[in-house]
Amino acid sequence: MPVVYQSASFYIMKIKYDKEQDILYVSFSDEAVFESDEEKKGLILDYSAEGHIVGIEIINASGHVSNPEKVEYEFT
Repeated sequence: MPVVYQSASFYIMKIKYDKEQDILYVSFSDEAVFESDEEKKGLILDYSAEGHIVGIEIINASGHVSNPEKVEYEFT
């Protein structure tokens, strides 16, 4: 189940973990993905046509994150 943070004037950031595929995806925008770059093995950044970061995908998430099913937010 995605965890959602809502801001009054911005897109709702979404975090999705696919346990079966072991993929963690953080979505920052509802803009279409125009280009994707694998910055490091298993870390993919998705960009819009305007060059904005649309999302971050972590392949083999359980190997990079101690518990991909748990999310904690901090507001300052």
